[in-house]
Amino acid sequence: MTRPLHPLVSRGALGLAVAATMALAGCGHSDNAAEAASSENVEMPAEEAMSGVASAPVADPSAAASVENDPAQAAADQAVSAAADVKAAADEAAAAAADAKAAAQKNN
Repeated sequence: MTRPLHPLVSRGALGLAVAATMALAGCGHSDNAAEAASSENVEMPAEEAMSGVASAPVADPSAAASVENDPAQAAADQAVSAAADVKAAADEAAAAAADAKAAAQKNN
């Protein structure tokens, strides 16, 4: 003896089957099945939609990124500045070490 399916499972399967049938029924509607797609009837809607558009694209001046407001450039500038500060501190430390070494040798 087989166990019956849960009512929601059978309703869900039925609903899915009906939805798939309706979706397939709506696809490819044509009065004449022998009618083939050609460039005359396929491109007409696209040409009609583009009829009011200027032929040349126009640049949007507000879309241009300026170097002044570029966060990547600002971060790079900060990194260069930090590297220069580190180099200056290293040079000062090397000079202080050389002075300390000279003073140690003088005292010996």
